[in-house]
Amino acid sequence: MQTELSRTLGIEHAIFGFTPFPAVAAAITRAGGFGVLGAVRYTAPDDLARDLDWMQEHTDGLPYGLDVVMPAKKVDGVSEADVEAMIPAEHREFVRATLAKHGVPELAEGEASGWRITGWMEQVARGQLDVAFDYPIKLLANALGSPPADVVARAHDHGVLVAALAGSARHARHHADAGIDVVVAQGYEAGGHTGEIASMVLTPEVVEAVAPLPVLAAGGIGSGEQIAAGLALGAQGVWLGSLWLTTTEAELHSRALTAKLLAAGSGDTVRSRALTGKPARQLRTEWTDAWDDPAGPGPLPMPLQGLLVAEAVSRIQKYEVAPLLGTPVGQIVGRMNSERSVQQVFDELTRGFEQAVDRINRIAGRSSHE
Repeated sequence: MQTELSRTLGIEHAIFGFTPFPAVAAAITRAGGFGVLGAVRYTAPDDLARDLDWMQEHTDGLPYGLDVVMPAKKVDGVSEADVEAMIPAEHREFVRATLAKHGVPELAEGEASGWRITGWMEQVARGQLDVAFDYPIKLLANALGSPPADVVARAHDHGVLVAALAGSARHARHHADAGIDVVVAQGYEAGGHTGEIASMVLTPEVVEAVAPLPVLAAGGIGSGEQIAAGLALGAQGVWLGSLWLTTTEAELHSRALTAKLLAAGSGDTVRSRALTGKPARQLRTEWTDAWDDPAGPGPLPMPLQGLLVAEAVSRIQKYEVAPLLGTPVGQIVGRMNSERSVQQVFDELTRGFEQAVDRINRIAGRSSHE
């Protein structure tokens, strides 16, 4: 499964795996793909350095990357406390009442929220980069469009390629103009922040819009046949995220959440602003229903919503309150119906890819060995 981009990065298969779990990212790299560690949950530089040290020890000298969340426009002098102070009392009361309705216990006295998305704050992301560039990462991805120009330049100075996600051809052209090296065309089906154009339409539009830049297809991809389709549409690889959540290496720390993912169908997700303030595909739960209810106050814009619900999400996760328990995940969740190792997933992906290529060759009237 070789493309020009995979050869440039020195990987066996043009499969890029995004994950918040170091063990999964390292396993993806060892399996011949390209593991990309999500940095948004690292609020302390030392924690990121610890896990990058671990990645170094468990990737056998093979390449891997990092995914951060940075807005393209820099805002100076805004602290987390400043942002917290902007959250209306009405929204805080709505969170309290929703948790009380479902009997969600409080955290223990002095226990800090385990789920903070201060990584959405630019100064935190910049601190992550100060750590990351001390390691031999080969790719820096940004989930919120093109990173600031100085970050792109800094990455290039370190010999690091820069990737950015796009939900439309217009966004992709902005990335190209900003000096981005790889565009991830993320379709509507994807988990997390996503636009409104489906992958089958989006991928060839983006390929055409930014040619000759390499494009990765993302959104709703979870089989080798779908990888073959993405490459047939002009992509130089695929970007997979949701598929790794039910691997044995994933560190969800919640059997209840794993069970919900394994049982979910492709129609059991929703694009909601409940988690971060921007539309993000996730499991549909009574928590997302409450925030999407017109009778409620509605979600706040990013990053206010993420800071508002951080402790609530920690409590829901810690006590495994099933009706409210969810996670960002794409429509491919309908295929995630068994726990497998990352290597087993790769074996299925490569086998399915080979079968798809053989099938097309037969349709075209040629041997797969020609």
